[in-house]
Amino acid sequence: MSTPEAEAVDERLAIFEDEADINDWIEVMCGAAMVLLGLFHMFSPGDLVDPDTMRWFAATVTAAGLVWIGHGLKDMVVKDLRRSMVMMDLSGAGEPDHGLIRDVLLNPEAYRDFLLDAYREAWEDGIITEDEMEELRSFQSALRISDAEMEEIAEEAKDAAQSQE
Repeated sequence: MSTPEAEAVDERLAIFEDEADINDWIEVMCGAAMVLLGLFHMFSPGDLVDPDTMRWFAATVTAAGLVWIGHGLKDMVVKDLRRSMVMMDLSGAGEPDHGLIRDVLLNPEAYRDFLLDAYREAWEDGIITEDEMEELRSFQSALRISDAEMEEIAEEAKDAAQSQE
């Protein structure tokens, strides 16, 4: 990443005022140590206090350690997600949305229905203007629908619009 891009990312992330990443790792390591000590004292309660009481304390320490580990991991994930979102926002303005492309390929009928609804809206007044036609053609090319399929969709929409009148 070039310097201007890095500065832009850091500028956007500055509003979150994230603490140093070492803090998250310390939370995870201390939580792991608490879990280890808690498990040890659950299985070997010793003679310091009543063994059943020690097991309860050990279970509490284990649970607190697991919570601390989860908190540290959550902080790391949130920071990574924030950075990823900012980087995607800065870099992907002119690029295609591959998630949308994948969705169109996996669910072609849903997008065909979307186009049918767009045609119905265009036929509501009985006339398709040049602007409406241009928009419908852009949908057709984006969804890779052939002219024959497009005519079929247009006829369906026209019939549906006329039957509503």
